[in-house]
Amino acid sequence: MCWTGVRKNSGGCTFSRPRRIQKSDLQLRPIWHKKPKRVEAHLLVCFLAYVLWKTLAQLCQRAGLGNEPRKVFQELAEVTLVDVLLPTRSGVTIRKRCIRRPTEHQAILLQRLGLELPSSLEMARV
Repeated sequence: MCWTGVRKNSGGCTFSRPRRIQKSDLQLRPIWHKKPKRVEAHLLVCFLAYVLWKTLAQLCQRAGLGNEPRKVFQELAEVTLVDVLLPTRSGVTIRKRCIRRPTEHQAILLQRLGLELPSSLEMARV
């Protein structure tokens, strides 16, 4: 069983041509799963990436940056996270994940897109 936009072949399910183009833009590689749940999970991840890509394209278009988000994505991909480790006297290490301040060009792009970077991120407890 394959979802809409996906076709069945002898090796499993594959994306139709438009999806392949988007997968290459997102630098996703094909993964072949035999178990239906894994196929569905992989398709969900690819679909979410596709939706985010299209959403970024709409944001770019509204901001007057064209409707091709590739260059904006490349520029914003340079924003980095920094883990700050603070050892305490009691032996516990406090970890804080901070986002590096964007460059002037990145800040302009974020402002035009109406996006704001948080100063730090919460660490997920596992």
